[in-house]
Amino acid sequence: MKTVGIIGGLGPETTAKFYLKLVFGCYKKNKINRPPILLWNIPLDYQIEQDLIISSKGEERYIPYLIDAAKRLEKGGADFLVMPCNSLHIYIDEIRTAVKIPVLNIVEETVKFLKIKNVDKVGLLATTSLIKHELYQNMLTKFGIKDYLPDKSDQNNIGDLINNLVLNKYSEQNKEQLLQIISKFKTIGLKTIILACTDLQLLIPKYPQLEIYDTMKIFADSTVDNILS
Repeated sequence: MKTVGIIGGLGPETTAKFYLKLVFGCYKKNKINRPPILLWNIPLDYQIEQDLIISSKGEERYIPYLIDAAKRLEKGGADFLVMPCNSLHIYIDEIRTAVKIPVLNIVEETVKFLKIKNVDKVGLLATTSLIKHELYQNMLTKFGIKDYLPDKSDQNNIGDLINNLVLNKYSEQNKEQLLQIISKFKTIGLKTIILACTDLQLLIPKYPQLEIYDTMKIFADSTVDNILS
């Protein structure tokens, strides 16, 4: 099996769940031994993280942390790298340039998954920063899938909600707030939503007559395939 290096900690609970999904995902396909996994929890300043999530400011301050993490994991013996955080993929080109090992892309893996599922239009829930950089919009367009975004007010609320999740301050009220935002997608005829922020899976939203795909699960399944390839 290949050794995967996880650039984690953003947020920590999601990283922990991602790790477990890799362990048990590998076990389903290979009951001989456990997968080799390296994890670096990025020691990021809380204010830097909050600035990015809520107001999409100071993005460049992430880059030294991510490059340092990638190099540590490469030096530690990782065969490839993953980041179980959609927004960090804004910097995937800088990370790929900094190391000699492959870096798996959650955006690519998610859109490929949607194409296999024959999805032709999808609602997109993500951080403001990710939406601003149009990573998903561009990839979805490339694969012939139309995207729909929340309005400005709802997008601001999503930023606050995600920040609460990262700080482990989320509540049942946050879940209801997310469901209200999702309900607006249903009114315009959408049948598929993607949680393009891996922290949103912590709320485990379900909505009648809507298929809600968690990008963390999609990415974990792709990572397992790479570990076992």
